[in-house]
Amino acid sequence: MSLLPGVRLGPYEVLAPLGAGGMGEVYRVRDTRLQREVAIKVLPASFSSDPDRLRRFEREARAASALNHPGILTIHDFGEHDGAPYVVTELLEGDTLRERLATGALPARKTVEYGVQIANGLAAAHEKGIVHRDLKPENLFVTKDGRVKILDFGLAKLTHPETSAGPLTGVATETAGTEPGLVMGTVGYMAPEQVRGLSADARSDIFSLGAVLYEMLTGGRAFRGDTPVETMNAILKEDPPGGSLSTLEISPALARIVWRCLEKSPEERYQSARDLGYALEEAEASASAPPLAVTTAVPRRRPTAWFALLGILAAIGASFLVRSVMTREQRREAAEPIRSLVVLPLENLSRDPEQGFFSDGMTEELIAELGKIRALRVISRTSAMRYRRTTKSVPEIAGELGVDGVVEGSVLRSGGRVRVTAQLIHAATDRHLWSESYERDLKDVLALQSDVAQAIAREIQVAVSPQEKMQLARSRPVDPEAHRLYLLGRYHWNQRTAEGNQKALNDFGQSIAKDPTYAGAYAGLADTYTSLGYYVLPPREAMPKAKAAALKAVDLDDNLAEAHASLANVAMNYDWDWLASERGFRRSIELNPSYASSHQWYSLLLSGLGRLEESLAEAKRALECDPLSLIVNHAVGNQYYFSRRYDEAIDQYRRTLEMDPDFGVTNVELGYTYAAKGMFREAIALGEKYSAIPTSNFRAQAALAYFQARSGNRDEALRLLGELEALSRRRYVRPYAFHLIYLGLGEKDEAFAYLEKAYEQRLAFPLFLKPDPIYDPIRSDPRFADLLRRLGLPP
Repeated sequence: MSLLPGVRLGPYEVLAPLGAGGMGEVYRVRDTRLQREVAIKVLPASFSSDPDRLRRFEREARAASALNHPGILTIHDFGEHDGAPYVVTELLEGDTLRERLATGALPARKTVEYGVQIANGLAAAHEKGIVHRDLKPENLFVTKDGRVKILDFGLAKLTHPETSAGPLTGVATETAGTEPGLVMGTVGYMAPEQVRGLSADARSDIFSLGAVLYEMLTGGRAFRGDTPVETMNAILKEDPPGGSLSTLEISPALARIVWRCLEKSPEERYQSARDLGYALEEAEASASAPPLAVTTAVPRRRPTAWFALLGILAAIGASFLVRSVMTREQRREAAEPIRSLVVLPLENLSRDPEQGFFSDGMTEELIAELGKIRALRVISRTSAMRYRRTTKSVPEIAGELGVDGVVEGSVLRSGGRVRVTAQLIHAATDRHLWSESYERDLKDVLALQSDVAQAIAREIQVAVSPQEKMQLARSRPVDPEAHRLYLLGRYHWNQRTAEGNQKALNDFGQSIAKDPTYAGAYAGLADTYTSLGYYVLPPREAMPKAKAAALKAVDLDDNLAEAHASLANVAMNYDWDWLASERGFRRSIELNPSYASSHQWYSLLLSGLGRLEESLAEAKRALECDPLSLIVNHAVGNQYYFSRRYDEAIDQYRRTLEMDPDFGVTNVELGYTYAAKGMFREAIALGEKYSAIPTSNFRAQAALAYFQARSGNRDEALRLLGELEALSRRRYVRPYAFHLIYLGLGEKDEAFAYLEKAYEQRLAFPLFLKPDPIYDPIRSDPRFADLLRRLGLPP
């Protein structure tokens, strides 16, 4: 029936018609009780006598009225007038998405913005057991202020049966829905299972949303044929035109989201609208970065097999054949196996820059969890963090790091909950293999990281030993504030500055105060004291504290690789207990073969023991785990230098300085290499450069004085020596600095005197005695052999 202005339906007075659709006519009306304008949808009189249409209309009203979400049209009332049922809804001002698309495609940013809203609205419906089943641009309304509303749940069905406790949230629990074999939905937006007349679920709506996203981005339909049958055939066995998407300036991540929504098999799509929403939120968060042309987001072709479409035969009275899709297992087998991967910095979705340390820490912990798997090489934190806010594609990143797979994702910490969304990408093809979201209470955050790592291991089918499975499964609750402080401490410690170390001490101390059983916090405290004892504090002040903290960490968790590495580092740099140090490093590497610091520190121990071939191999293993780390690249150069392979050392040091020309320690060691080759002019230039850097310390001046002395410029060396002596009267200067200068000057007695002072103060110098070429002039001196003996080093 058509209603004229002034006609009343109960308390509602018709003002004007708004439109008509397959499920009824819509009018602008005034609610005379509340004095507000609303909309009424009235089932046409010709439909009222159709029991099926009437049943579907009533189901729409009841299903939608149970939903309360800003992304879903609000239902105010439901009634009947002169035998015609009606539903009262909020009055919307704006256009349907179909009207918006009449002028062409939408910008990628706007597509993502709308997609997030639609996905969140669907998630709310799905969590109530309601599937829309007819999502399309006509059923999506964009208000004038940019909000997207999902309309028309006329085809919605309840997927949860009624329980003994009664209906779910007041929603009718009718499950009859559609008879098997009957095609429901709109051709062009239906999921393959709907085309076949099979049962639809939440993943069917995700397919439809994928088609809508594709159309918003390209301006064209994802599936279109000359006839409905051809369109349905395309849905079943064809991919959307890949060129339409690949020529757009959109991120590869957004393209992967669309292709995953449009997978033929429901198992291959996002498994919930909530997960899809999270993925789109990540795309929205990164939308401020410069857009990238999609290079690999082409449709994935699948080997197919023919089968009969019995459901379509029943629905349309025709028959045709379609191909089946490749299973997830077949796709994994078809791709090259993943045996190495990088976890890119997880995106901080809190929008609070102050929470950046939390996402960084979660990235580091996920790296540590995956690193426990011996059959998998995992790139360390230092290299991974260099790709924060990168514009490089996944294949480019993988090529630079030499990995087969890439893990990317996001972290959202809100209140007492944390959510991690991770996705695994096959590097060579940029193919999305797996994605999942995990949400836990903050106290269970360690278990959450373990779950993600185990899921990735299962997905890539990497060999995991029973012991590694036990390690991955082992987790315990942690006080949320203690964990937050631990992550903040690691963030400050990784800055590798005196100020950062002081902040880290405070962070780890507070973490331990909150949770005295948190092994990770003790390991962090140990590493901080070791750094301070190496560069700032007298070793006798810092190192015993480092050792106590490391022992406590091992006692609390004997399976924590970082704890064993921390203890081994103290044994090497302070206790000079070489056997204990080697046992500790081996144990740490056994627990986490991808922990680059263990390989790097173990390499130094091996070179100090004279095992130069082993030490170089260990340094290269560290480099495989952390190819972009400055200190690891430097360590490889050190091993070439110790092995007297000076040209290779120079090449490696130069590669390190290409990443950071002002990296002080490499400038110094490159200078020592030049000096070993007699290239004193080059060595002096580097010494002068480094000593001029405001953040440099006495080591730079000692190196420059050594280079001047070796070059024969004795007066300049003595002048620099005098400046250091004056400095030592104002602040602590390590005796090792004076030892180096006297070594360069050839004054052996003074050199040995300061070497003894370094021995008495337990400075971290012994492991340089055997391999470092600067000691060649005094190796034949009996005092040198005596020092090696007292240190327990082989002659």
